[in-house]
Amino acid sequence: MRLSDTIIVKVMKRILFPLLILLLCFVNTAKADNLAPEKIEGARTVSTVTAKLLFDKGYHFIDVRGLDDFKMGHIPGAYHLSIKSDFDERNLSVIVKKSQPVVIYCNGILCMGSSIAIKKAIDWGWSNIFYYREGIGDWKQQGYSVHSIKP
Repeated sequence: MRLSDTIIVKVMKRILFPLLILLLCFVNTAKADNLAPEKIEGARTVSTVTAKLLFDKGYHFIDVRGLDDFKMGHIPGAYHLSIKSDFDERNLSVIVKKSQPVVIYCNGILCMGSSIAIKKAIDWGWSNIFYYREGIGDWKQQGYSVHSIKP
């Protein structure tokens, strides 16, 4: 390797390394902005283990994902109210009274649907909400049963 090549390599390392660090910082910050909140005031965040206990006790579960996702697999007995189309006060009240416990979930920590739905339900007066932030993906990963609707 010639002296000029060595100098070029050193200069590139001095420039590229800081740029790489900046890029990684930007990516981590952008990714954090897309994560569902860990807590929502007025709701109780529950883990997958706790969600399963609530399921075993017969609590109402509401899946707020799109219909196609719901059909591919959902928590058995869960009701479907898509946050994008039919999650509203009237439809929610048909499923569960404002004082009854309800578990709301979507695809997991990268899905904002359940947090949006919970904030709306709280605004409408629901007071016993469980926020299952980890969602259907973690439910499946833990090996719990899933129901699908075949066309």
